[in-house]
Amino acid sequence: MNKKSKVDEFMSKLQHPLKEEMKAVIEILRSAGPQMDEDVKWGGPSFDYKEPMATFNPRMTEFVALIFHKGELLQDKSGLLEAAPKGKAYAKFRSMEDVRKYTPGLQKVVKEWIKLMDK
Repeated sequence: MNKKSKVDEFMSKLQHPLKEEMKAVIEILRSAGPQMDEDVKWGGPSFDYKEPMATFNPRMTEFVALIFHKGELLQDKSGLLEAAPKGKAYAKFRSMEDVRKYTPGLQKVVKEWIKLMDK
């Protein structure tokens, strides 16, 4: 089974009030960084490029929580990222409207991560 299908299988079984929003965010990540690897780690879909970039926390149900492991390295002017402890950052999507609003910012952050890792 390839890693992408592991994420798709995880999502097919997931019970979450914002499952459609989470699926939409996964598709944005995939299209912005097709060279990224994906897997299910730390309890949720996880996206890596050379190093772990971001992981979903499906235990948080009031919003879709995407944790950027080294968020402090990323420049975000869209308001997408919230600083978190230990250099992490959160992206929180509370509705499909949020997903649409933050799509450009999310795409930019993914592309920035790939550039940083390629240096």
